[in-house]
Amino acid sequence: MDKQDSSEAPAAESPAGADAFSPIAWRDGGLWLLDQTLLPAEEEWIDCSTPEIIADAIRRLAVRGAPAIGVSAAYGLVVGLRDVERAEDLGSRFEEVYELLASTRPTAVNLRWALDYGRRVFEEHRAGGPEATRAALLEWAKGVHADDIDSCRRMGEHAVELFREGDKVLTHCNAGALATGGYGTAVGVITSCFHHGRLAQVWVDETRPLLQGARLTAWELSRLNIPYRVVTDSSVGALMSRDMVDRVVVGSDRIAANGDVANKIGTYTVAVLAARHGVPFYVAAPLSTIDLHTATGDDIPIEIRDPEEVTRIAGVDMSPNTEMAQNFAFDVTPNDLVAAIITEVGVLRAPYVESIREAFAQAEAG
Repeated sequence: MDKQDSSEAPAAESPAGADAFSPIAWRDGGLWLLDQTLLPAEEEWIDCSTPEIIADAIRRLAVRGAPAIGVSAAYGLVVGLRDVERAEDLGSRFEEVYELLASTRPTAVNLRWALDYGRRVFEEHRAGGPEATRAALLEWAKGVHADDIDSCRRMGEHAVELFREGDKVLTHCNAGALATGGYGTAVGVITSCFHHGRLAQVWVDETRPLLQGARLTAWELSRLNIPYRVVTDSSVGALMSRDMVDRVVVGSDRIAANGDVANKIGTYTVAVLAARHGVPFYVAAPLSTIDLHTATGDDIPIEIRDPEEVTRIAGVDMSPNTEMAQNFAFDVTPNDLVAAIITEVGVLRAPYVESIREAFAQAEAG
């Protein structure tokens, strides 16, 4: 797979704007993804010239975060049809690319959302032939990218009302620009609140086993000049017991119709501790992360990843036996532990079945 250094980072045809960073770039007719597995030591971009490269990037977490996966998959449909020359080959090739990308990450609902929406665009334009179909899909994918960034910005503005001057906030995993098309969900909330003078410091959980907090959220907050401290995951209770956390804000990979939240493993633990200590626990996510077809968190598939992610750190064995490890990638936080869900259309509160339904109705009404 082709890579290039950050010094030669793609001059992207990106909707992020000069004041926003995006880990996804469309340039010169091709998709480029920032390889997040190498951060913070190296900033390299992957030239995603085939859908197989995109699928590999999603599987191995070179691109990660539900919204970012959805945006990448949208562009992936375009890349997958790049070499189709005959109209009669469009259908079979689309299905092949769809299934390849859909198989990469089972928990992130934005992936299936993007692919299913892309199918509708494909069906509407395939009669025009390969070139017209690719053009329509590319225009749609760029729109998905731009809409995701806009949604994140609006989430941030809606969240300001929930924070107070001097607040110390804790976040888990990474839900910043790296996990989205740009700006971020939870880190986007943090950024907006900081700029409005409502936030003094961020506690960043390291987030084992892959350290998305210590590696990625810390990297983003450093770039944003937002004060932070990295802590071990097991420090959360100690911090809260000492009144050192005023709010918690996290992202999500899937939210059920009843408001149950699937997010990076360890999120449920943070939510339980927050409830014990009276700390509001907020979830920031676009409506595309809410799955109306999943009734409760019990119905959300939980990805189980390679045990070596637990037993090895930076290529060094930390445990004598990989087979004795279990690696759940996500857990589910019940809705009664969630103080609010921050979306692009506003702040949702319990009962979530009703507020979620109203949020979708509001979005459809424009």
